[in-house]
Amino acid sequence: MGTQKFQMNRLVKAVDELALQISEEIFVQKGWSDYVPKNCQYTDFMDVTQYNMKIAECSVLITHAGVGTIISGINSKKPIIVVPRKNKYLEHVDDHQCQIAEAFSSKGCVLKCEEVTELKDYIDKARTFDFKPYELKGGNIEETIMRFINIFD
Repeated sequence: MGTQKFQMNRLVKAVDELALQISEEIFVQKGWSDYVPKNCQYTDFMDVTQYNMKIAECSVLITHAGVGTIISGINSKKPIIVVPRKNKYLEHVDDHQCQIAEAFSSKGCVLKCEEVTELKDYIDKARTFDFKPYELKGGNIEETIMRFINIFD
């Protein structure tokens, strides 16, 4: 769920309930969410080493639409499901994460899941989806931002 001071109880709860429906172990970094998972392992935050290890170990990465986490998942060649934070749930100050999720989804790099009630279906789809590698196209704001934050050379 990232490290910004916003909760995302909606997703933490959905994943916790999902743990009862699938046989695979689920691990959650819940960040500032105050919902406490009952059915899966969790931590509030991880250091970079733990974070990278968890991404390397996972079979499917479910994340908010944080660009850093999305890029980490892409670089690790993981199937990624993005659930954008939404202002109407007080998960962020605006809905820019919906735009980020759409940008990566439109390139085939991630699956965008708007409704947490559909998460199980998206996990099933992620296991067979043909994810595309992320490619920067020259001359747009996206490339400028990525280069500025040193994600790509």
